Amino acid sequence: MMDISARLAALMSVLGHSFEDPGLLLEALTHSSVTKGRGKLKGAGRDYDRLEFLGDRVLGLVISEELYHRFETAEAGQLSRRYNAQVRKETLAEIAREIGLNDYIQLAGDLREAGGLDNPSLLEDCVEAIIAALYLDGGMPAARQFIEKNWWPRFETMGAAHKDPKSALQEWAAKRGLKPPVYTVVAEEGPDHARIFTIEASVKGCESRIASAPSKRAAEQMAAEQILKDQKNGND
Repeated sequence: MMDISARLAALMSVLGHSFEDPGLLLEALTHSSVTKGRGKLKGAGRDYDRLEFLGDRVLGLVISEELYHRFETAEAGQLSRRYNAQVRKETLAEIAREIGLNDYIQLAGDLREAGGLDNPSLLEDCVEAIIAALYLDGGMPAARQFIEKNWWPRFETMGAAHKDPKSALQEWAAKRGLKPPVYTVVAEEGPDHARIFTIEASVKGCESRIASAPSKRAAEQMAAEQILKDQKNGND
């Protein structure tokens, strides 16, 4: 098995950036389960929480600017839907898997054995932390290069500007003079690193639908989509 220096060097090759401060990259890969009891030191003694905070904002700025210039005739609502599609948890988790980030994340053994490296929230946070590490080490050009490589091909995918199911269902209800959909948490199960949320979506006059997913938002979207399909196939 490669030592940590060799592993970091391999990841730098994947990221396309040679870090002047490898400690930043290691920090971006370190989950809080590894640093418990060590305090908030720099580098190996610090988890990626602070970097995730910064990376989220850097990603948001770069994506927003690109959408603004790329789709010059798009209305604000269309830009927002495209933006949400690019920064949602599922997109970031997908990118993490595509670049093999799972192989580098520093995670406590018990969480690893429980499937923590498949947790979309963990993968999302780590990708955002990587973006922050690139930004702090190489400035905006380094962060932008990574984002361009992994996000730009997704801009033209079909449905990128379509309404998400929750927005579409709310609009459907409003057109019919109905109150907005109501989403209720039916169950919340599993360990903290792998929670499963079960959500019930309801609209007056429609059959309620229930869906489960690793996040409340994803479960809500799935339940809303089921109601929309009901209406399309039935009494719409």
